[in-house]
Amino acid sequence: MVSAPAPRVRRLGQNFLVDRNLLDVIERLAELDPGEVVLEIGGGAGVLSERLAPRVRHLHVVELDRRLEPRLRAALAPFGQRVTLHFEDALALELAALRPEPGKLVANLPYSIAASVVLRTIDQLPTLQDWLVMVQREVGERLAAAPGSSAYGAPSVLAQLACEVRLLRPVSRNVFRPVPNVDSALVGLHRRAPSPEPELRALVHDAFAHRRKALAGSLALAPGAPAGIRERARAALEQLGHPPDARAERLAPQEFLELNHRLSG
Repeated sequence: MVSAPAPRVRRLGQNFLVDRNLLDVIERLAELDPGEVVLEIGGGAGVLSERLAPRVRHLHVVELDRRLEPRLRAALAPFGQRVTLHFEDALALELAALRPEPGKLVANLPYSIAASVVLRTIDQLPTLQDWLVMVQREVGERLAAAPGSSAYGAPSVLAQLACEVRLLRPVSRNVFRPVPNVDSALVGLHRRAPSPEPELRALVHDAFAHRRKALAGSLALAPGAPAGIRERARAALEQLGHPPDARAERLAPQEFLELNHRLSG
């Protein structure tokens, strides 16, 4: 194992990956091409960045913690202009302005923002075609969850409407320093469609906002819900072959697309 660097501040929700074998696995699963532009979010001390930089045409590295800047710059200095460092919040960074435009995201994502980062990059970076991300295992299970399962929710639907999502392998908490309180997972996504439109995203979020209620009732409780939405949703669900009082977790991602079409018509 590589030596563990100084612990990161816990409030940043990040932990250092210190296992060489797992770094080898990530490098292999990422299937890097010399002509690719890759985005890494949560660069840390550059342990993964050093693996990625020599394998691609350009690497964007995003890191929030300025205290890591000297170490990260030193680690990536040998790669010169092949690497661009962005010391910003990944949830505020103007992703569409990245040049050259990334086609792949490979990252050990900070736990606290992992799901948000995945969904934001799906939405705001249409050039991204593939993701290989380390996330909290619960987040990975949620992104890949099937309809009807307890983990299935709005993140599952929104990710799967745009991408094929696969849980690639579990990852023990012991490969990180400091050791977190949860295990992780490697998740792979491959884009197969554009990001859902804002109206569809809003419908999905509203549908799951009250999980114990029927989908139609949850839509009726949404701020600014149009008059008669409950009745229209109940009728649309029946047309889709579901009971009128079905809950949101019963619908497959593509059925939300059809539901949105029927409610918009």
